[in-house]
Amino acid sequence: MSDSRRPAAPDPHDFLALDAELSDTERDVRDAVRGFASRELLPNVAEWFDAGTLPDPRGLARAFGDLGLLGMHLEGYGCGGSSAVAYGLACRELEAVDSGLRSFVSVQGSLAMAAIHKFGAEEQKGAWLPRMAAGEVVGCFGLTEPDSGSDPGSMRTRARRDGTDWVLDGTKMWITNGSVADVAVVWAATGEGIRGFVVPTDTPGFSANVIHRKLSLRASITSELVLEGVRLPADAVLPASKGLGAPLSCLNEARYGIVWGAVGAARACYEAALEYAATREQFGQPIGGFQLTQRKLADMVVDVNHAGMTALRIGRLKDRGDCHHNHVSFGKFANVAAAQRVARTARGVHGANGITLEYPVMRHMVNLETVATYEGTEEIHALSIGQAVTGISAFR
Repeated sequence: MSDSRRPAAPDPHDFLALDAELSDTERDVRDAVRGFASRELLPNVAEWFDAGTLPDPRGLARAFGDLGLLGMHLEGYGCGGSSAVAYGLACRELEAVDSGLRSFVSVQGSLAMAAIHKFGAEEQKGAWLPRMAAGEVVGCFGLTEPDSGSDPGSMRTRARRDGTDWVLDGTKMWITNGSVADVAVVWAATGEGIRGFVVPTDTPGFSANVIHRKLSLRASITSELVLEGVRLPADAVLPASKGLGAPLSCLNEARYGIVWGAVGAARACYEAALEYAATREQFGQPIGGFQLTQRKLADMVVDVNHAGMTALRIGRLKDRGDCHHNHVSFGKFANVAAAQRVARTARGVHGANGITLEYPVMRHMVNLETVATYEGTEEIHALSIGQAVTGISAFR
């Protein structure tokens, strides 16, 4: 017997009805973060971007903490213990406003807090994680160096033993939240291999310099960390952090957030273009009525929905414990490229208006240039996927 019921027309804002695949709890997280972002962040983000800073990062940290976003996917120690999909949805809604805001939450929870949670001693976890989850303490993650980006194993930062103490010397670069952080998780080469250290930022010899004149990720604080004879007690080392795999596992957590965040940036650009195409008139009709514009909108909605499906599938794998780091590489590689295509196309739909901060598309477009580079460049993730499908490493 045939079904005579006529399916509903697709929702332009959720074309493949992906939100129907979410649980009630996941929808609650989505709605809470989207509501907060719409009220508190979206009205201000263009001004922050124009100024090239976040005017009140500590207030923002406390607000994120009150919302339960900091380390929300971690268990215990004041953290929410949410599902991977719920955390991904939070990243999506934050990056729909601006990549810098998702980066703030990601660096705090998926890098600094995750490192302490995974590799720290109980005393370290108890001392830092509850305050970081509440937004009372801001953290940063020091891995990248001026001459060591895609090849972190070549880092020059060194930690040497001096009696029972450790002494750290080196420089870290492109560190989100570095100059406002209370604690830095710093990775250094030792005689025992690469180790992680919990470094209070008021330790003598530690300094952070803000990086200015950025053309991307401007609503975010980015810093250089300088360590000159930073003396730490023996218990500053993260005891379970041994080898390069430790910081890379934290990066994988942050990359997972990007898989979802890119969907938010793409969605924001597509929705801006859809609205603009419906209201901007040329030659006596809305530009959305022209075939060339409709083709652009079709390309964008396909990219947004493909990226959304990819994020949701990887999130479900992660919640089942079946998510390999190559899955995350697949997601970052595919979704960031999709978001970049959408942002560029949306910028074109807006014409000259697209280059102004009155519309979000150019801001997202330049932010995505940074998103494409950090937590592993497009090339690195292509090689990760290539190794997964061939069984042959082409990294060296």
